[in-house]
Amino acid sequence: MEEIIFPNQIRMHRRIHGVPMQELADHLGVSLSAISKIEKGYRRLNQEQLIQVAELLDCSLQDLYVNEQNSQQEVVQAWKREQERRSKINQTAGLKTLGAGLRHIRTSKGLTLIEVSEHADMTLSVYHRIEMGQREVSDKEYKNIAKALSMPLEQLKAAIQKLDADGQLEDIIEHNDTRYKVLNNARYANLGAITTDNNDDIMVPLYGNGNAEGNIIISRSGALKEIACPSNLRNKNDIYAINLCTRRLGSLLSNRAILFIDPSEVVSAGDIALFYINETETKLLSIREDEKGQLYGLRWNPEERVNFSNEDLTKIHKVAVINL
Repeated sequence: MEEIIFPNQIRMHRRIHGVPMQELADHLGVSLSAISKIEKGYRRLNQEQLIQVAELLDCSLQDLYVNEQNSQQEVVQAWKREQERRSKINQTAGLKTLGAGLRHIRTSKGLTLIEVSEHADMTLSVYHRIEMGQREVSDKEYKNIAKALSMPLEQLKAAIQKLDADGQLEDIIEHNDTRYKVLNNARYANLGAITTDNNDDIMVPLYGNGNAEGNIIISRSGALKEIACPSNLRNKNDIYAINLCTRRLGSLLSNRAILFIDPSEVVSAGDIALFYINETETKLLSIREDEKGQLYGLRWNPEERVNFSNEDLTKIHKVAVINL
């Protein structure tokens, strides 16, 4: 499951609602020390944990992100200082050159971020930060990346050195620096989304008409418009997007959210997904798992549990990316 780390307002909302740290720790099944690191933005959450936090604190996912308009100024400035510090360390360590070289070689081989991250046994977010030059790489990780790129480790190192010597990485480093500044501006925070690698956007249809029951109608002949597909989904088939036109998940997501759907992905507990009642009518559900390991769906306003049969699992389309 994708891991997420970000400047957050979890502590503020926890205190507003009078939720002790221990209660949040018990809710997530982690230690008090882990909660402290999570609230400071130093420890990662996964998507399921992030949803659990929003549910316990009765707020939307978007409310958990720091933003320059509504967050305490000292929190915003502290995070910016931390990013600047990390950027200087990374530049000194030559991580920008490594990241740019990996990106150059990956794209020249026609591989996607998700393909390399999976074969290197990393989460997508971790590998993406490596290519952005914002994360150090261990010897084991370097070997795994080389294997994912189908290259011996020494050959990969030599290739990156040559690209650097030939001046072929300067544009990529400059481009990464620009993207890094944008991605770390809290106004652009999102869950799971990664910007496109170039300006040749791939467009996908956007749907979103609700009915009285809070279901979402997906009419293949009635797309509202087309929208740019996130880069980590660009090589997937049948990607489409929906407006959040239902409040049956309560305040979990902003009503401005755009959800990108990947029908080919298998859902698991902690995901958000569309469940097709028929060819055009769907329910947006938070996927859970009971004590027997059986998946079911949950939504609110009013509360509703949706049980799945084995045949129903083919009718569930995973929400792969959420743009808040």
